[in-house]
Amino acid sequence: MGLERLAIVIQGVDNLFEVDTIRTLLDAVCEKAKVTYKTDVKTDVSIRLITDHIRSTVMMVSDGILPSNEGRGYVLRRLLRRAARHGKLLGIMDNFLCDFVKIVVKESGKAYPELIEKEAYIEKVIRIEEERFQSTIDQGLVILNQYIAETKKSKSDILTGDKIFKLHDTYGFPYELTEEIAFESILSLDKVGFNFEMENQKRMARNAQKSGNGASAWDSETNEVLKHLKATEFLGYETLTSENEVTYFNEGVLALDKTPFYAESGGQVADHGVIHNDKFKMVVTNCKKTAEGVFIHTGNIEGEISVGESVKCEVDKTRRLAIARNHTATHILQNALGEVLGEHVKQSGSYVDAEKLRFDFTHFSAMTNDEVIKVQRLVNEKILEGNIVVTENLTIDEAKKKGATALFGEKYGKNVRVVSVGEFSMELCGGTHLTNSAIAGLFKITSESGVAAGVRRIEATTGIKAVDYYESKENALKQAASVLKVSVVEDSATKATSLVEEVRNLRKEVDKLKKQMASGSMEDIFSNPEDINGTKVIVAHVDNVDMDQLRSLSDQAKDKFEDCVVLLASGGDKVNLVAGATKKAVKKGIHIGNIIREVAKVTGGGGGGRPDMAQAGGKDSSKIDEALALAKKLIIDKLS
Repeated sequence: MGLERLAIVIQGVDNLFEVDTIRTLLDAVCEKAKVTYKTDVKTDVSIRLITDHIRSTVMMVSDGILPSNEGRGYVLRRLLRRAARHGKLLGIMDNFLCDFVKIVVKESGKAYPELIEKEAYIEKVIRIEEERFQSTIDQGLVILNQYIAETKKSKSDILTGDKIFKLHDTYGFPYELTEEIAFESILSLDKVGFNFEMENQKRMARNAQKSGNGASAWDSETNEVLKHLKATEFLGYETLTSENEVTYFNEGVLALDKTPFYAESGGQVADHGVIHNDKFKMVVTNCKKTAEGVFIHTGNIEGEISVGESVKCEVDKTRRLAIARNHTATHILQNALGEVLGEHVKQSGSYVDAEKLRFDFTHFSAMTNDEVIKVQRLVNEKILEGNIVVTENLTIDEAKKKGATALFGEKYGKNVRVVSVGEFSMELCGGTHLTNSAIAGLFKITSESGVAAGVRRIEATTGIKAVDYYESKENALKQAASVLKVSVVEDSATKATSLVEEVRNLRKEVDKLKKQMASGSMEDIFSNPEDINGTKVIVAHVDNVDMDQLRSLSDQAKDKFEDCVVLLASGGDKVNLVAGATKKAVKKGIHIGNIIREVAKVTGGGGGGRPDMAQAGGKDSSKIDEALALAKKLIIDKLS
């Protein structure tokens, strides 16, 4: 008998939703939806579902789970989106789930004090996810309702797989939600057809990848041979040079019994270097590992080699060290992000090469500039502390007991390699690292961006590349200072701000003068308009004015004459056309939107608008006079 069942008995109620702490939340849902519990069976289902799901999601977010498309994050996303959907069924059109967080915290905070500490964070995560889903569901519901109507009209009770897939793939509408809504409309789903479309898309993606990169040299017959080779022993943790025996060579693919070359894995790129003897040389540009543990070296080859021959392996030391700097810095970065942003930060992917590092992590919003600076400073502090980097081979249980960070959902063997940077970082990792954090030298974040809902990405660099980055920025600042004619770089911002303000004021002055010039030109045009059956017709070419000023002049003409049609043009890099007509002119059959559309075509452009107001653009200023002649003819023809 669990706690909640016990509460049902003690409180004398017949189900979980009647227990006091949960009933408080249920009543709040009813109040928000303006419905009464136990008056309608269908409504009660939605009320209970929202109540249950909001409790679950608050607890999940408190435990550090964030909405995503896989694992626990996917479960959380489904719960939130299902609750949001049932809110709409109850008539709640706005976002509402985050409003209930404080009720859950109030009712359960004493038993789970971490809820109180994380209340604002939990509310923010749920609000952001609901806002994201709002835009998705609004668009998807319109399309889905259209599909349902078409299906029923065709006398079918099955929603076809291609329609379900389009909702999922094009509009991001979840399959589960489609299934639920279709069920409410007494329709079933063509799941076989949907799965076929999904597999077809995956197949096309795989084919596109192959056509783009080329098939691996060991994908066919070679692969069968490699399967029977003994796994390569990796020496690269201890040495960068070694004498080894060739176990396979064919079509540019070389395998050895042992190797110091790191094979691409775990987000770390492969080593480069040279493998050679007296009659053979391979400049290694890639190294990969088969499922059986055979290291495959590929690159540019000179000479011949046979199985059983001995070769010398030499890894590019400078490149390996640059990669190690970025990899060790990535480990420090992960912990720094956790300290600055919160415990919810989890790795979602990484990439390390000699130039840079890239780290994807779970976080609900873009980092502020202040947060980026704090993370960067903390990483640099840990680097400059000169922490010793220790690697240990432990059993998975020993590693977990020591507190090593592992990736959720990742499969690990019985024995694992643990990399520790002082006491600040401890992770399971098979990559190559520094021996001391200080060797990283300098760490610089170059960008922070979003890659998916709830996933952010940091790109950074270390060592000499970080120095290069700062030097390039310094040179750019010096060039800017030179252009701005300031002797001290630090004064550049002040001088630039002053110049921007000066330019802004000058533009205002220019606009003012243009309006005065245009108004002067229009006085002449307004003074003697052509009269066609009582309607004043003004068709004119006005120089040195923009679209806004043309609109203003058109309005002035309509204010001046009770019955008039006006069409104005201005040239330059492009043609601007504006036209207007008073109510009396419109009653006589004038539709200025249709007229300006034809006129704009003469200048190689287009546009349109209402019967009383329209605008258009063109490309060829040399055609303005021809266009205005057409405009005048069309207006006169209509009024005549």
